[in-house]
Amino acid sequence: MTNDTFNCEIADAQATPVTPVEPAAFDMERYADYEARLLESNEAFWKAGSGLAVYRRFRPAEVFAYGCRDMKRSLSLQLGALTESMRFSADVANFLEPWYGIGVVASSFGCGYEWPAGQAPVIKPPFKTVRQAVEYRPTSVEATPIGKQTLRTIEYFVEMTKGRIPMSLTDTQSPMDTASLIVDNNNFFMSFVEDPESVAKLLDIITELLVDFTRRQIDIIGDALASPGHGFASSRRFSGLGASDDVSMMLSAAQYSSLEAPVLAKLAEAFGGAAFHSCGDWSSRAGAVAETGGLVMVDGAFSRQTDPNPNPPEAFGDVFAGTGIAVNARIVGDEHCVLDRTKRLFKPDMKLIAVTYCKTPAEQQRTYEQLHALAE
Repeated sequence: MTNDTFNCEIADAQATPVTPVEPAAFDMERYADYEARLLESNEAFWKAGSGLAVYRRFRPAEVFAYGCRDMKRSLSLQLGALTESMRFSADVANFLEPWYGIGVVASSFGCGYEWPAGQAPVIKPPFKTVRQAVEYRPTSVEATPIGKQTLRTIEYFVEMTKGRIPMSLTDTQSPMDTASLIVDNNNFFMSFVEDPESVAKLLDIITELLVDFTRRQIDIIGDALASPGHGFASSRRFSGLGASDDVSMMLSAAQYSSLEAPVLAKLAEAFGGAAFHSCGDWSSRAGAVAETGGLVMVDGAFSRQTDPNPNPPEAFGDVFAGTGIAVNARIVGDEHCVLDRTKRLFKPDMKLIAVTYCKTPAEQQRTYEQLHALAE
């Protein structure tokens, strides 16, 4: 029987240890050829209304914490992850990411980054109320210190890989998540009841800033862009902008539909679709999320080893089957755990990406074959 409990003694349950590889030692031709072999099937999957794909995610823990501060170290760790990933059977290639935490867009509102030793960067909300934030005149993201650093990192990644290796945007937070970073949370959530008009105005302001900075990143990344980005299985043949929307866990379905869904639809219109992520069990909001205009993908955790409060698989099959919206299902666990959750989740008219974290190529190969057998 599979032990499916969250291990609170490790820093990153979804991380894989890797050996750094310096750019000069990275076999770029081999990886470029490997990715190219997957693109045709990626395109077919993306255009189809249903189907099953497998993605073996490689996430170097240091990159998504204190290690992001050093762009050279970040790149060498990620190149090590890409090198190792080729040993594992999968339908979607891993990609580079210029990760700088969750406060990049929030920095436009005067949030300075702090770098605690051994931790990811943090910011502190500068405003007590939503109205104060609305009245503030934010700078462009690319004019902020962390915005400049993000763009320099993208330029460095592109230069070192000659633009041949797939790369995502930096971690994109939804307008709602960003708003929660700049306003005192007690007052922020009270504003949903007391001043929803100001909340809507703030979300619109943040959306404009996010759109501008996203376009700037895309200009630099160019044809190497892998979408939707960050924690989603991403490919040059996929589309849309992925956004983390963990604050939605604090909203009712009605609040999500009236406040957050409209701005995500604006992002979808600007970038060929929107992709939604939330940690935890967001199944009670799945129906409202599925109705978001332009939604192309959703992401969720489906084992306790992934998240201490995972989503019930059956609920997602019921909501997303027949919609054409891809479900990016993260399942940390052995092959038995992955197969069990996928069987409970997948339906014939569903579009599913099973995200695995198998520890050996042999286990991944068995899991890969069993997963695809479910779709036959």
